[in-house]
This record gives sequence, C-alpha cells and structure tokens, in this order.
Amino acid sequence: MMRWPKIPLGLRLFSLYFILVGITAYMVSTTVIQELKPTVRQTTEETLIDMANLLAVLAEEEVANERISESRFSKLLAAYGQREPEARMWELGKKALNHRIYITDKNGIVIADSWQQDVGADYSQWNDVYLTLRGQYGARSTTEDPGDPLSTVMHVAAPIYHNKSIIGSVTVAKANRSVQPYIDLSKRNVLYWMLLMSGLVLIAGALFSWRIHSALNKLEDYADKMGRGEKVVKPTFRVFYEYGNLSNALEKMREQIDGKKYVEQYVETLTHELKSPLSAIKGASEILQSPLPADKVSRFSANIERETDRMQSLIDKLLELARLEKRPQLDALVSMNLIEMIKEVNLGSEARFASKSIICQIEQPLSAELASDCRLLGDSFLFKQALYNVMDNAIDFVEPGGEISWSLITRDKELELAIYNTGSQIPDYAMPRIIERFYSLPRKNGIKSTGLGLNFVEQVVKLHQGILKIENLMQGVKVTMILPLNSNSI
Repeated sequence: MMRWPKIPLGLRLFSLYFILVGITAYMVSTTVIQELKPTVRQTTEETLIDMANLLAVLAEEEVANERISESRFSKLLAAYGQREPEARMWELGKKALNHRIYITDKNGIVIADSWQQDVGADYSQWNDVYLTLRGQYGARSTTEDPGDPLSTVMHVAAPIYHNKSIIGSVTVAKANRSVQPYIDLSKRNVLYWMLLMSGLVLIAGALFSWRIHSALNKLEDYADKMGRGEKVVKPTFRVFYEYGNLSNALEKMREQIDGKKYVEQYVETLTHELKSPLSAIKGASEILQSPLPADKVSRFSANIERETDRMQSLIDKLLELARLEKRPQLDALVSMNLIEMIKEVNLGSEARFASKSIICQIEQPLSAELASDCRLLGDSFLFKQALYNVMDNAIDFVEPGGEISWSLITRDKELELAIYNTGSQIPDYAMPRIIERFYSLPRKNGIKSTGLGLNFVEQVVKLHQGILKIENLMQGVKVTMILPLNSNSI
C-alpha cells in the first residue's frame, strides 16, 4: 500500500497559499489586460466625438456660405495637418499628429481635408458620413491593411447644422496604432506590478508559514525533551498565542506527571539508600545492648554517629538536588567573580588541606584585566555549592601530600573552569556512570559518599547552559566546567 509522503505543515500551507495567490494574480491581470484595450478605445472615441462636434460648430458659417475651400478655416485645417509636435508623454514621444479631419457637404462630397488628399471625393457611402447626414450617430472603423489587425482607423463624425438643418458633416479620424504603445506600456506596468505584489505577498506568506512551522517544531522539541526527562525551558510565542496556550498546557501536564514520578522515584531511591546505614545502626545498637569493653562501646557508638551523619547528609543533599531539578531555568542572575569564588572555596577547605598535606593553587595567576573576563551572570549560591562539591570530591581522592590545581581559560565564546587532583584515575567501567545519581566509588578512608555530589554539579552547570566534562589525565583526574560566554558573560 503506497503511503503519502510526509509534507511539513508549513510547506502545505505555503503551497495552498501559493496556488491561491497565483490564481488570483492570473485572473486579475488577465481581466485587467483584456479590458484595457477596449477601454482605451472607448475613451479615444469619446474624445473624438467632442472634437468633431467642436469643429462642426466652428465650420458652420463657412459651409453654409459654400466658401469653405477658400476660407481661413480651411487654411488652418491644412496647417494643422502639417504640424510636427515635439511632445514627451510618459515614457513615449509624440512627433506627429494622428488625427485626420475632413468636412463634407450635405451630399457627402469632401470639401476640406487636413491631409489635402481627398478633396472632391465622394464619401457619401461611408458609414460615418452616411449616418451623420441622416441625423444618426456616424462612426466607422476601417482597416487600411487587411493583413495587419493594428492598421484600423477609427472615424467619428458630427453633423453641421444651419437653421436646424444638416448641411454637412465633420469627421475626425484617428489610427488605433497611435494609442497601441500606450496600451502596451500599460500592460507591461500591470504585469510588473502584479508580479511584484504577488512576489511580496508570497514572501509574506512564506514567512508566515515558516513561523507556523518553527513554532510547531519548538513545541515538538519541547514535548520530545520532556518525554526524555531533560531539562528544557518552555517556549514562548509573541504572535501565535494559541501555541503559547498549548505550551502552557504541556508544562502543566509535565509538572503533574513529573511530580508523581518524582515522588515515586525519590521514595524508592531514598528507601534503598537508607537501608545500609539503618542496618549498620541497628546492628551496632544490638551489640551495645550486651556488656562490652569500653573501647568497643566507643567504637560502635562512633559507628552509629557516623552512619547517622551519613543519613543526614544523604537526606539533605537529596532534598537540595530535588529542589534544583525542579528549576527549569535560573531566575535572578548576578555577576559572579570566579577568581574570588575559587579563593573562597580554597579558604573554606584549608583544614582538610592541612590534614592531608595537600597543596592547592590556581594555575597561571591572572592579571586584573584578564580576571575581569572571568565574570559570569548566574546564581552565585548554586555555583559556589557546585565548586564546593568538586573540591570535596578532589580532596577525597587526592593522595596525601598530593596537589589540587584550578585553571581558568577563555577561548572564543567559552570559558573553561577546571579542577585537577593528583591520585588514582577513574576506572574505565565507572567513567560512564560517574555522574549518575547515588553512584559512588570507594574512598581509601572507607567512608561511603552519598553519590549525589557530581550529579548536583552537573545540574548546576546545565542551569548555567554549560557542559560538565570528567577525564583521566597523567597521575590524576580533571573535572572541567565549560560555560558559554555569549549568553552568560557581562
């Protein structure tokens, strides 16, 4: 069974819009062009009627006295036919008069001609003269060259009255070819503007369709990332408020589903993680109920205190991580001086440095000018907590007498903040799971961590639109936070 190809909605909308605009443009342009020629000729005929009637009034006296051939009017008519105007109309020039004027007596004999070529000829059989002398509207269109449809000449006549009787006619003729350039020019202008406006309308339609398509893609990407459990900022729509309502509905649905799953997941993981310290506390308390030497009482009491502290730390960090994971984005952003923040973390860890004889330093001390480039916009409390977590992790795994070093590098539009500690490397089997929640490698001091530290760091880095990178180096481990300067820098 053949399936229809999947065509994006934006392309389908634009295709329909393109067809409608194309049909509309074709119908409008065709209609206008078809009506253009007869409209121009009707206008020309109306002008010829006015001109013929004016000349009929002016020629009345000379025709009535039968001295039109020797009159001043006849001379002016001949002079008119010989004029060569130098006129510039629109984009076209006019160098010759296109009107021909001839006058006939009451029998249809030509008695005056602006072209001086048919005086004395019998025009009584031509419709313009024949109908006019009988009191009707006289007009005709004659083709000078049967093989050329543009060689037609329009003739319009007006009666010459004297004492309310028709004593002759005046015909004004104009070749249709003389107005054809203007018709052609108008056609080109109509086509030009129709194509231009159609193009602009299609561009607007393409932009509109693209906005619809991109808005749908945003919603699809938003729903897809929500389905995978990723942190994603709800898309906003300034124009398509209906999509905004849909994204709000998806956000509410996600919150309701995530809330339920979140509680189930955390109850399950918390219950699982608390089993071990609770078992240790129960075992130690049962042993303490029997008579024991003082040293064993002290040892098992210390076990209870240590496991209690571990439970308290687990609960505190889990609650802190839960609050962090529910934040889709940072709210109040402040300027963070990373150099000062690192110094503060180092100062707070001096006691642990001393206990393991650790040397901690910042590589390549920065100048005041370069240090100003290491300022970001973000949540200073969360970011400082993340730095404390990576520092605690580094101290746990550094060898006694080892070294911890910070480095800050700015390149292109990124800032790399890294901490390196000497000591054993992360095993290959553990590298894919090192930032997984509750996953922890054993420490040499035998104390088990909550397995939430690096996961907390990853969440904080993601909120700052960055990437957390952990790698083994020669004689140690390096944790790098790659943060974009283009969105968070000052």
